Amino acid sequence: MKICGFQKTTLLDFPGHVAATVFLGTCNFRCPFCHNSQLLGSDAASLFTEDQILALLSKRKNILEGVCITGGEPTLSPDLESFIKKVKDLQLSVKLDTNGYQPSVLKSLGHKGLLDYVAMDIKSSPENYSMTAGCSNLNLDYIQESIDYLKQGNIPYEFRTTVVKGLHTEDDFEKIGPWIQGASNYFLQSYVESDQVLSPGFGSYSKEELLAFARLVEPYVGCVQLRGVDY
Repeated sequence: MKICGFQKTTLLDFPGHVAATVFLGTCNFRCPFCHNSQLLGSDAASLFTEDQILALLSKRKNILEGVCITGGEPTLSPDLESFIKKVKDLQLSVKLDTNGYQPSVLKSLGHKGLLDYVAMDIKSSPENYSMTAGCSNLNLDYIQESIDYLKQGNIPYEFRTTVVKGLHTEDDFEKIGPWIQGASNYFLQSYVESDQVLSPGFGSYSKEELLAFARLVEPYVGCVQLRGVDY
């Protein structure tokens, strides 16, 4: 397992939990707005061993309530299931961040009761998905399968979109709403430029513009909220 980063405490990454965050390397997408561009390729530097992370978690298990596993794309790691089992053995809850392109892995982990929360990215409307994910010829059936599985409600989950001026328009959110209809939670996250972005130069929408996008999705989803925006 290629562990490329570790945050010992976060109050933001795992809703309702004091958590640590583990960053796994490699990804099958190349989203131009990605903030973790250093984790994408096969040459991403491994900074921790699994044993080191488990030892750190064990020392902090009286403080922590959960672990967020993010990336990169965690479902590409062949050791993901065994690592999650070891985290669960520490009596810690597990949140998985995923792009949803490996539905068989997501479903297997879910059926085995290894996930306590899933955050799945909805990159854009189906028509613009490949562009926003930075990959041509994506098979959206995989995304659909993950959406349908999470909407069954067996695992607490959220869908989320990082909203980028230059990639997203009002039309995308008019189409995302019906696409994820019946979802329990959907978050619009405001894009923020940083020196880690894969392709710098994009912009952010105003709070008012983001709220307008949210209103387009609200008729279809139980709860729609903004994230990363000051009210």
